Amino acid sequence: MNRILLVDDHPLLREGLTRLISNESGMTICGTAGSVQEALAVVETEKPDLVITDLTLPGRNGLELIKDLGATHPEIPTIVLSMHDELFYAERVLRAGGRGYVMKDSAPEHLLKAIRTVLDGGVFASPTVTTHFLQTLSPGKPQSKPSFPLERLTDREMEVFELIGNAKSNHDIACRLGISPRTLDAHRAHIREKLGLGDGNELTRYAIRWVEIGMIER
Repeated sequence: MNRILLVDDHPLLREGLTRLISNESGMTICGTAGSVQEALAVVETEKPDLVITDLTLPGRNGLELIKDLGATHPEIPTIVLSMHDELFYAERVLRAGGRGYVMKDSAPEHLLKAIRTVLDGGVFASPTVTTHFLQTLSPGKPQSKPSFPLERLTDREMEVFELIGNAKSNHDIACRLGISPRTLDAHRAHIREKLGLGDGNELTRYAIRWVEIGMIER
């Protein structure tokens, strides 16, 4: 029986996933968590065979959970189940050590296929993401610095950027990420510099456009 840990800060989603996965032969939910700290505690006590996590979590995010598990429990694979743009985030997840990426609006069978693939030792990504990766690795494609502005941002800066785009206040962002206002100001300054934006208002407009459209033109 493969033991799976679910990490998401929405209890209703965790409950639905628990029912879905528990009905599958050879799978059981050994625990749930709503934050990275809770997840790491459950990992120590339950020793799951697989962790399924959201990217957006209170305090530290899902990418940091993947990196922590890679350092402390490299034998435990991780799948990200997220609402965020897979063409942009799947690469970050795989680079951090994750083994799969599934969009939350995918069919349930898509997630179950990802679970089976990763438990069998494979890596799972949608055909769209796989095609994108193969195109970037093709011999005829010149390697260059990222031409897509947001690719210059660190994982934490990207998280701040998306929260700005979701109209969160500085106070809300600092509290959600567990950082000080000064640290948040530094992140905002770095984001503006990397994206070539003049001031905070321009950053806000750019971030809102990202969230509404889903991708800013390359």
